[in-house]
Amino acid sequence: MAILDIVTFPDPFLRLKAKEVKKFDKELQNLINDMFETMRAEPGVGLAAPQIGQSLKLVVIEYAEEPEEEDAPMPKPKRYVLVNPEIVERSEEMVEGMEGCLSVPGLVGMVNRHEAITVKALTRHGKPQKVKADGWMARIIQHEMDHLDGVLYVDRASEVYERVLDDEDEEVEE
Repeated sequence: MAILDIVTFPDPFLRLKAKEVKKFDKELQNLINDMFETMRAEPGVGLAAPQIGQSLKLVVIEYAEEPEEEDAPMPKPKRYVLVNPEIVERSEEMVEGMEGCLSVPGLVGMVNRHEAITVKALTRHGKPQKVKADGWMARIIQHEMDHLDGVLYVDRASEVYERVLDDEDEEVEE
């Protein structure tokens, strides 16, 4: 596995529409593994293939829901691979939230997203899957899927800020 370079704004590659994945071969499996490793190294919770210079409709996500009880241990993160994803259902309810992006370092912004979505996609092995998500997970998926259409969160943001961290803060970006 390898840590790949992240393509950053204003690189025009980030504005291209990604191509459909057609081959589920060893090369794709290696790319998926490298994407997970790259995402963790940054650190992030999601990564789309265009962010590492690959014009493919491919998204990886690794995310753990916050435990309901304050003292409960953090659950193990779930890993998602979405190949050729398509949102097939969207809630009418929209929620504004803060987003950052590995491809837009140093900035964060307020973005309005659907509260809940259902995504139809293929697994890393080409099998059909449906993912229902709400809250933060729905936000991550929508953010990453925007990359597949050449859209960055700053295009949707109502406000964009310079990210300022104090010594105790650790920012995790999408």
